[in-house]
Amino acid sequence: MEEHAYVVNVDGVVTRDGEYLLIERGAEEEHAPGILGLPGGKLEDPPDGDDAIEATVRREIAEEVGIEVGAVEYVCSGTFEADTGEQCLNVVTLCEYVGGEPAPQDLAEVAAVHWLTREELREHADVPAFTESYVDRAEAVRDGD
Repeated sequence: MEEHAYVVNVDGVVTRDGEYLLIERGAEEEHAPGILGLPGGKLEDPPDGDDAIEATVRREIAEEVGIEVGAVEYVCSGTFEADTGEQCLNVVTLCEYVGGEPAPQDLAEVAAVHWLTREELREHADVPAFTESYVDRAEAVRDGD
């Protein structure tokens, strides 16, 4: 059996007034530049200690878009190969929006932020199917399904 070292990535589904926060990835990003995706990022080495997933998604959302999130709940996980060739374990969470007005904090990393309804998200050409799926799964967790 072949062994792989995985980069751990954590994404956050953030909702406000029936809309979902998506980021437009910067054109200089090594993986998936220009797509609309969920805010999040890599688990740092060494991890943030206890509640590493929760701490990572809070930190990354604050670093990328400058907002605060509260409660963090597990939604799903999966693996993928990044455009860089790295093997990634992706953990998706549902995050409670606490406050702040989202805006890109580093334009090389995040070109823009968008609040989109589910319908707008499904119709947008730059939203990949996996992001739609993550939002649907987060909704199921929020609704207790």
